[in-house]
Amino acid sequence: MAGVREFDPEIKDMASYIHNYKVDSDLAYETARYVFLDTIGCGLEALRFKECTKLLGPIVEGTIVPHGTRVPGTPYVLDPVNGAFNIGAMIRWLDYNDCWLAAEWGHPSDNLGGILAVADWISRTNRAGGHVGNGTILKIKDVLEAMIKAHEIQGCLALENSYNKVGLDHVVLVKVATAAVVSKMLGLPERQTADAISQAWVDGQSLRTYRHSPNTMSRKSWAAGDACQRAVNLVLKVQRGEHGVPTVLSAPVWGFYDVAFKGKKFEFQRPYGSYVMENVLFKVSYPAEFHSQTAIEAAKKINAQLAERDQSAEDIKSITCRTHEACIRIIDKQHKPMDNFADRDHCIQYMVATMLVFNRLHATDYTDGSEAATSPLVEHLRRNISCVEDPDFTRAYHDPNMRTIPNALTVTLKDGTVLEESVVEAPLGHKLRREEAKPEILEKFERHLGPHFASEKVRELVQLGKDKERLESMSVDEYMDMYVKDKMEW
Repeated sequence: MAGVREFDPEIKDMASYIHNYKVDSDLAYETARYVFLDTIGCGLEALRFKECTKLLGPIVEGTIVPHGTRVPGTPYVLDPVNGAFNIGAMIRWLDYNDCWLAAEWGHPSDNLGGILAVADWISRTNRAGGHVGNGTILKIKDVLEAMIKAHEIQGCLALENSYNKVGLDHVVLVKVATAAVVSKMLGLPERQTADAISQAWVDGQSLRTYRHSPNTMSRKSWAAGDACQRAVNLVLKVQRGEHGVPTVLSAPVWGFYDVAFKGKKFEFQRPYGSYVMENVLFKVSYPAEFHSQTAIEAAKKINAQLAERDQSAEDIKSITCRTHEACIRIIDKQHKPMDNFADRDHCIQYMVATMLVFNRLHATDYTDGSEAATSPLVEHLRRNISCVEDPDFTRAYHDPNMRTIPNALTVTLKDGTVLEESVVEAPLGHKLRREEAKPEILEKFERHLGPHFASEKVRELVQLGKDKERLESMSVDEYMDMYVKDKMEW
């Protein structure tokens, strides 16, 4: 094409990584397998919430797409664009899948919404005699490789660059990463992968306002599904010949940097490899915003201290949470009203108070009218938990060799007694505690399967998940068939 322009180097680097980097890390593939199982399980658990299921299914009721994407736990057979939304919304709904925390935060497994939808559609179409992509039937190992690369792009873009500080939601990174990996799955060459990535950057970016008071709402739970849907849609347009926007980032006045990033260029800490998947954080113990995980774990320890003293949460006067800066910026909501599910699962005071009062924290504890949401004691404690930043905790949070998420709780009782501070630096699911977490991750997967399938099917799926060779060699469509349901149960 005459007058072909060079893409911004940031986009060229991403496209080159997608097409030319060979993932040879056993740790990355092993971790990706656990992320894969955990993410599907979280999606199935979300189907038990009508707020999620009301958004799922075809755009026009009754539509069934030939050789389309299957949505796990449902009877839906959808086109890959809407399939990406359905799967993406499911897996993010409960804020219980993996997490990445840096200058920006997010959930790299969100990309599985687009990856799995497209991989299933490609495989079914090609098995039926079609020729999508390279005409191949994809294996689960192909999905794991795509996950590793999507994790890497999203995570590396987040290491040194804060999108939330300019008011943008982190799902822009899901859209970019999904567009990158899906383009290769569909057989696009490197130049068209750059086209797709550039289209993802030029596409309108979501504001974070739905994550923050006074507008906190359920859109934060389907925002990643929306990002996956947009990514797949854009890639399919590029596949049909739509060109990219080569200097979408750097163009003066009209580029992303000038329009949305206060004129700053992206900074990079490391080249693309498999670092992010190897170091990703699992949410194992609690369905809670990740900056609070160690605080909830610390609160559970305090419950044990109180029990030894024959006391309870009713004896607490106040609590100080020593924490890191990101926690204060995102989930410190001591005096703000808790209007809905989305408010509660992003309030560290509410989550800690619920653990102290009930010695538990379940997804159902966030719902309107729940025991926790209507508890006067939870509300009293919530308003008496104050957060203070510890600069050392903030440094540990950003240190690439640590990446811990520390929290420490100091409780003052009504009689004036101050309990020994309860400190937890790395949550269960951190790389430092990965081996400790693996059995818990599999137990969580099994627990999420239970309400949907007979015990024999649950055992079959869990055993398959444990069998690395058999799982990786299984075709995507055959695997997805194992999750099909004849009707919606919730």
